[in-house]
Amino acid sequence: MPNGKGAAGAGEQKPVRRGKTANQRADAQRNRAKILAATPDALRKDPDASVAGIAAEAGVGRMTLYGHFKTRAELIDATLADSLERAEAVLADVPLDGDPGQAFEALIAPSWMLLEHIRAVLVVAQRELQPARIREMHEKAEARMRGLLERGQREGVFRADLPVDWLLAVTHLTMNAAAEEVTAGRLDRDDAARVIVVTLHSAFAANDHN
Repeated sequence: MPNGKGAAGAGEQKPVRRGKTANQRADAQRNRAKILAATPDALRKDPDASVAGIAAEAGVGRMTLYGHFKTRAELIDATLADSLERAEAVLADVPLDGDPGQAFEALIAPSWMLLEHIRAVLVVAQRELQPARIREMHEKAEARMRGLLERGQREGVFRADLPVDWLLAVTHLTMNAAAEEVTAGRLDRDDAARVIVVTLHSAFAANDHN
């Protein structure tokens, strides 16, 4: 009889342990999400923010942060990847059929807003991560823009005398230049998307270039 009670007692405790483990796992996931959400804000305030500073921004302890990310570079990598995944979820819903020029404009506006949001992380990542890693994380977004530019060239909307790689580079440079101008106070944030679109349309329009 005592053995039976002991076995029953042990059996009754297992769900409690499982529940505790599940709660710990949920807490860990929440802390990780808080850290990833706070890192862009911390880097926007101070690109050289320490791990302790980022942890404070996230409202967690330094050791909690280290429990998820062993180094600052690992945290930057994870933050950029997370930011780009969120951006991908937005850009994937942008309709790219129909007129390539109009589709290009529809893609630029949200791309600009997302770039402005993650730019602080990207600037730091370019200092601390390998270029190949950053290119890898941008593959989906670049493939989407490349496909649209190539279709525009085939349909005579975008000039075909320049390689698509150059058009992509000019697009990225123009958007980053706009971000710098906004930061410097020389360009109105609300007007930036229009300025980018007008600049690129003027540079990319087929006209008599083909």
